[in-house]
Amino acid sequence: MKLGAFYFPTDYGINIAELAKALEDRGFDSLFVPEHTHIPTSRKSPFPAGGELPKRYAHTHDPFVGLAFAAAATRKLKVGTGICLVPQHEPIVTAKAIASLDQLSGGRFVFGIGAGWNVDEMENHGATYKTRFAIQREHVLAMKALWTEEAGSFHGKYVNFDPAWSWPKPKQKPHPPIILGGESDHTLRRIVDYCDGWLPRTRQGFDAKQSIERLHKMAEKKGRDPKTLSVTVFGAPAKAEVLADYAKAGIDGALLAINDDSRDDILKYLDKIAPLAKPYSA
Repeated sequence: MKLGAFYFPTDYGINIAELAKALEDRGFDSLFVPEHTHIPTSRKSPFPAGGELPKRYAHTHDPFVGLAFAAAATRKLKVGTGICLVPQHEPIVTAKAIASLDQLSGGRFVFGIGAGWNVDEMENHGATYKTRFAIQREHVLAMKALWTEEAGSFHGKYVNFDPAWSWPKPKQKPHPPIILGGESDHTLRRIVDYCDGWLPRTRQGFDAKQSIERLHKMAEKKGRDPKTLSVTVFGAPAKAEVLADYAKAGIDGALLAINDDSRDDILKYLDKIAPLAKPYSA
């Protein structure tokens, strides 16, 4: 198992390049960042966790720009989206941004994806809550075509283009790993259909062994080899015994949360949790 971290990269927080270097120096494997392109002031969608929407949601850097700085400041650290709101991204432009980031980082990008929860936000991008998963699927398949074919094409309901050249191609072959967030059986079916792994949240009652069994049963049911699918848990507890249980169960990666704190407090926290990474560092 590999141990990484996720953090909201904001315009008022620690510089993402400094954070990435600090994580690599302490033996962590990866840095994942979420995104919100914007937060409409209408706020029709309640915050899923309840209460007021935290400040950081409206202050995030663009994930691909931020991760490019993180990759440039490090040598081995994997950089990933956790998650990219795929229905809100035009797929041709996004495919090029991801391929460029993967090439320039030496093949260190992981494409964590999701369809989103903020109705106001996605509607500004022309998506709807009802269609967001169908759009996500077509966007991913269209990007795969551009990454893997010399002249990629795609014809669907939401994405439609004839053969086109798009370089660079990703460094990783056939493309960067695509891991999908969510916990429902619908999520598992989508993973088996067009993804390479699962990014479940470690909510109360999360059982690593049972979760892996759920994914593998779905894969077998749909005729896919379970060995082709990874599991990276999002929001893992910073507890050695829990991480050891995850590793024993067969979890491939675990991401610890970094709070929305000051630069100095974040660096102190990294020093505190650094020993957790040691058993899982190469």
